[in-house]
Parts: sequence; C-alpha cells; structure tokens
Amino acid sequence: MNRRHLHKATNDEIQSRFDSDVERFSNLETGQQTTIDASLTMELCTEAAKYINPNAKNLLDIGCGAGNYSLKMLGKIPDLNCTLNDLSLAMLTRAEQRVSANTSGKITLIQDDMRALDLPDNHYDIIFAAATFHHLRTDADWELVFNKVYKSLKPGGSIWISDLITHDSDLINSIFHQKYGAYLETLGGKEYSQKVFDYIEYEDTPRSLNYQLALLTTVGFTTTEILHKNSYFAAFGGIK
Repeated sequence: MNRRHLHKATNDEIQSRFDSDVERFSNLETGQQTTIDASLTMELCTEAAKYINPNAKNLLDIGCGAGNYSLKMLGKIPDLNCTLNDLSLAMLTRAEQRVSANTSGKITLIQDDMRALDLPDNHYDIIFAAATFHHLRTDADWELVFNKVYKSLKPGGSIWISDLITHDSDLINSIFHQKYGAYLETLGGKEYSQKVFDYIEYEDTPRSLNYQLALLTTVGFTTTEILHKNSYFAAFGGIK
C-alpha cells in the first residue's frame, strides 16, 4: 500500500479486469466483499446525502460499477436524474439496466477515465465516488478530479466518498495491513488474501484520509465529514 507510480496497471488493464468482474459488484445487500463494512458505508453515504440534499434532482456516480450506490440512493430519494460514469462498458451496461428500472429520471452514461470527465458547472446535488479514487496516481491527478467535482456541484451540494485508503504513518499502515490481511483470509484463505494485495499493489495508489480531507478543503468545500473508518477503508465527504 504505497504511492509508487512506476509499473502500475494501465487503464486498459484495469478496464479488462472490471469487464470480467461485473457479478461481484452487483450485490446491493453486501456490496463489494473485499471492502470492509461495504454495506454499512453504502448506507451511511446515501443517508448523509439524503439529509444534506433532501430535494436533490441530479446525481453523479463516479466509478459507478454495477450501480449499487445509485440504486441505494434511489431507495431514499426517488426518480433522480442519474449520471453514471465508469471505465468499464460492461459495468455501465449493468448499472444502466439496474438503475433504469428504479427511476423515471433521465439516465446519462459516460464511459471514460474520471480524469477526463467534462462536467457541467453547478449542476449536481449529490456525487458518489465509491472504490474509485484510489486509482488516481499523482498529486496533479487528485487535484484535477477534486476540482472537477467541486465545480460540478451546486452550492450546498455534497460528495460522499467510500474508498480504500492508506495511512501517513508507515507503522500504522503495517498494523492495518495485518488486520486487512486477516479479514481477507476469512473470505478465501491466505492465497486469496495475497491475490488481493497483489492487485492493490499493481493497480492502486490510495491516499490517506488526512490527505483527502485536506484536499477537499483546499479546492473549496466548506464542510468535511468523516462517516466511518475501519482499517484500510473510510467513508467521508464534503459539502460545497
């Protein structure tokens, strides 16, 4: 769980893996099992969005996967206009199928890298980014995307992030590496645990919760909130 950027997976490689992994991201009850407390953080993020933006009309789901967060949100605020973004067309197709069956609002699909998103200013009431920002690489990437989401939110709008994180202290990082490894072993044994750590090392460059909260403030969010943290995972957000 470090920040090296050399020899990392390309977009095409990441897209290919997710294209073949749609079913694992299609369970609304459990969420993604490799994410600790996935169902809890999904509930917390959507509940926070409901309370902050009860009259929301427009939702953006960045790295939407199979659409779990949008579906969960539609159970709390019906008939939202949903903009779904993902690198994987297979994921987007599944998300569109599931979400369209649960809203009479407009659905917009964007298959693209989140860094390339061309978003309207002051448009969205709610933005979700679940298990996606950890694919960003450099400081410039993080700053670019956080600025994009800030500008695209309406005043008073909110973003809610649920993601893999790292820690600023190497010693604290080692504690949670052990704890996450033990959790993964309960899902599939030592071999599965190592497989997950290997693709995290190859694909991901997570940043700490402290880094992301500070960046939210830097780009202009007036309020930041931590909803939950457990080991290598956190749910948090900001209000414009």
